[in-house]
Amino acid sequence: MKKVEAIIKPFKLDDVREALSEIGITGMTATEVKGFGRQKGHTELYRGAEYVVDFLPKMRVEIVVVDEQIDTCVEAITQAAHTGKIGDGKIFITPVERVVRIRTGEVDEAAI
Repeated sequence: MKKVEAIIKPFKLDDVREALSEIGITGMTATEVKGFGRQKGHTELYRGAEYVVDFLPKMRVEIVVVDEQIDTCVEAITQAAHTGKIGDGKIFITPVERVVRIRTGEVDEAAI
């Protein structure tokens, strides 16, 4: 099993959710986060004063999938979140040792 963690632009969340649903992935967690990469923030004007926004709003999407689904999952996220502009985001993949469903006690693939 692998955990897929994607940092995407907030307005792409629905597109990513739909793309994952189409390939049979129904469970995910989405969190509002702030950060920056190569964008390094930007300057905004508020009430006549200029200020720097260092951390930009992003969404972190977390999914745990079986190894056989990993390539399909990454491809679906990549296509759905792509705008071609800086700040599209990143996908991180890490191994998952064990999963336990609290309600039933099911473990590993049965718990996903």
